[in-house]
Order: sequence, then structure tokens, then C-alpha cells
Amino acid sequence: MYIGIDLGTSGVKVILISAGGSVLATSSSPLSVSRPFDLWSEQSPEEWWQATDLAMLQLAKEHCLQKVKGIGLSGQMHGATLLGKQAEVLRPAMLWNDGRSHEECLLLQRRCPEVQAITGNLVMPGFTAPKLLWIRQHEPDVFARIDKILLPKDYLRFRMTGDFATDVSDASGTLWLNMEQRAWSETMLQATGLNEGQMPKVYEGSEITGTIDAALANRWSMPVVPVVAGGGDNAAGAVGMGIVSVEQTMLSLGTSGVIFAVSDGFTANPAAALHSFGHAVPNTWHTMSVMLSAASCIDWVTKLAQFSNVEEALSAAEARTDHENKLTFLPYLSGERTPHNDVNAKGVFWGMTHETTPADLVHAVLEGVSFALLDGLDAVRSAQNISDGIDVIGGGAKSTYWLQMLADVFNVPMDYRAGGEVGPALGAARLAAIGDQGQGALNEICTKPALIKRYLPNQEDSARYTEKRRRFQDLYQRVKGLS
Repeated sequence: MYIGIDLGTSGVKVILISAGGSVLATSSSPLSVSRPFDLWSEQSPEEWWQATDLAMLQLAKEHCLQKVKGIGLSGQMHGATLLGKQAEVLRPAMLWNDGRSHEECLLLQRRCPEVQAITGNLVMPGFTAPKLLWIRQHEPDVFARIDKILLPKDYLRFRMTGDFATDVSDASGTLWLNMEQRAWSETMLQATGLNEGQMPKVYEGSEITGTIDAALANRWSMPVVPVVAGGGDNAAGAVGMGIVSVEQTMLSLGTSGVIFAVSDGFTANPAAALHSFGHAVPNTWHTMSVMLSAASCIDWVTKLAQFSNVEEALSAAEARTDHENKLTFLPYLSGERTPHNDVNAKGVFWGMTHETTPADLVHAVLEGVSFALLDGLDAVRSAQNISDGIDVIGGGAKSTYWLQMLADVFNVPMDYRAGGEVGPALGAARLAAIGDQGQGALNEICTKPALIKRYLPNQEDSARYTEKRRRFQDLYQRVKGLS
């Protein structure tokens, strides 16, 4: 058996899989996000650890863990977790959707004009390096005390094993990694006032980085087992869905929305705000588009329109009889990355009248997020080919109504597979299995889960959405800069 631990933005999810790859048990624990000022987004690393401990204790209570052979880690990317010389946390972690470091992005670009050539990516506030420049500019006392910088999941690793380590896929999101060499770039670190000694060691996703502390293993009622490097949430989610071969493509509908496609070697198109990262499996890369607010927009409009829960909101949208809803929604509640790279982009409803209903608002949000995801898919297509169908994971993938809409908007079949709701945790557990069984077992372990349902595009609806998408794209251009 193997355990996968996924540190998300809204909670920690833990799964237990059998040697054959079946999901045996799951547990989870929620997390909160602090937004003390506009564009800020922070979490407490101690809260990450408490949530992980709680989820593991719950798992151990419900299932015997004595036959576990390894643990894999997955987590939200880009978060700046800063430790002092005594391994104390110096400040709350700045998260992936923290947008305060726009000025520092410009500074880093000036200091290192070759950043795109080294990293394959634009300099964006979401990445870790600009966050550290912000710390250096605005909290110099904190910056001076930094001994180690860890990504969120790697803080959990440190608490579990005492080791400072990360993996290629997660390190790709820092802007400190030389993407072709899959190693820290001295040039990029120097441009941020840092050195390699402050960085964790970089491993491939299935490599063992250490073993769990004996006292912790006893607390969790399990043996002392190895912990593998794991992967960033999207790369681990792809491993969980068997997305490990060239052109295979996945859509992740979590707090953020991601189009992920395995590339033929290292390829990039930073001009389209497309991410080019190392995959969580060796000698493999991927391209990725990211929108900052996807399923989180559905949570937001559910509360705004005063539905009791998301399921009720989605049911109301599906029950609408007006299929020519003129309402348009821009889903940029946290700014946007791909393709706009606009930290100041804002959410917008346009076209409301006295007749607009709460259900109309929900439907418009579903459409707006879908159109923004299609913008991301077009960015991916600008750099590489994609598969004939797209596998979908994440909490938003549980809505059959939304999946059909996405198939119609994209005009591409959408495949929902078993384990889609636990994709990153499943991928982390699979990486632990590869670490135990050897790299030769990768293709046997990383198969695609069983297909639950394929959503085929309706050509009439696809044509209608093509026209409405033009209005969506035009609206962004017309309001851009007003904020």
C-alpha cells in the first residue's frame, strides 16, 4: 500500500492505494486563506501541518496502515515558505495567487533579461522569485533571516523527515530552475539575492528524499517508510490520470483552472503567458495554461446569489429555460495569468437587467470560466499538439452539467475518469509506488483510470458558444485598464 498527501489551497487530502493502484481510503482536512490586503493571499504553514496530521490520524483510525511501503507528496505550487536558522517559520507563506509583487516582476526582468531563455516562462507575480524580491524590498529584516526557502508540500516533507528537498515539477514554478537542465540556476538565484545553499535539493518525482520520523510513524500507526519527492499539484494530478506521454492533455478544475499537456521535450511560448515546466516523471516536460479563479468562481457566485450550496446553484443554472442568456461574466476575481498576465484584471458581469435571475448569474459564471479556459487551451495549442480528448479532474469535474458545457465550448470530448476528484493525491501515491518498485514500473503504474463518462460536443451548441465567446473576449479588451 502507498499513501499520497496533497496540500491544496482549500484543504489537505490524503489517500491510501493498494499495491494494484486501487483507492482504498481517503481523508481530508480544510484550510483557510488570509487576504489582509488587496492582492494578498497567505496561509500559515503550521496550519498546513496541523491539517495534515489530522487527516493522517483520521486515515489511520479508519484503515490499518501497517502495510504501507511509501509516501508521496503533492501540493499547491509557488508558495514562499521561509525558514530561519532554527527552522522557524519567519512569516505566513505567500501563495500562488498572491499578486502583490508586480513591481518586483519588472525589477527581476531588468536584472535578468535572459530569464525567459533560462526558465521558459514569463516573470509573473504568482511565481516564487518575485515574492522573495517583494520580501527583500518590503520586509528586509525577514529577508536577512532566511536560511531555507521551501515550497508548500516540501514544508510538510521537512516536518515528516527533517530533509530539505523538492522535485523538478514544483521547482519549475519558482523561476529559479534552469528548465532544460532541471537544476537550480545560479543566475536566477543571484538576481533575487539568494544562493543555492538556501534552496532544497532537487529530485525527480519518484526519487526517495528521506524516511518518515520514527516518532511520527508511531503517531500515525504506520511503519517507518521512505518519502519520495512527489510533484506540484498539476504534475501529480497528471500522473494520477496517466498523463505521462507526449500530447496527452488534462484539464484541472480546482480553485484555479489548468490545461496541462505533455510536450515533446522542452518547449515554450512565454509570450502567451504559457507555463513550460518539468514533469514529475524523469526526462519529461509539459506546457500548462493557468487561470487563477475557476471552481472558486462557482463557490463565490453560490454565496453571492444566496444558494445554500454549490449543488443547488448548479441545479438552478441547469433548470433555466432561457438558452440565449445575454449575460457575460469575466472570471478574473484574482487577476489572471494565461493568456493575459494581468494582475489587475477584475471580475465583471455585463448585460444584467431587471429580469436577471440568480440562476442566470450562475450560468454566466460557468460560461465565463469555460471561455477563459478555452483561452488557455489556445495558448497550449500555440506551442504543441494536444490529444483528441481531454481528461478532467478536480472538484469542479463532479458537475455533469459543466462538463457537457466544457465539451461544447471547447468542441473537444471531455473524459471523466475514476479518481478524478483525488487526482494529485493519487499521483503522489503512484510516485511513491514507482519509488518502491523502480522506474521500470512507471508505465505499468501510470495507466489511465477507468473511464466513467465521455462528454461529446454538441455541434449546434458549440457554434452558439463560438459567437458568445467573441463577446467575452471583446469585453475584456474594452474594460482592460479601468482598474
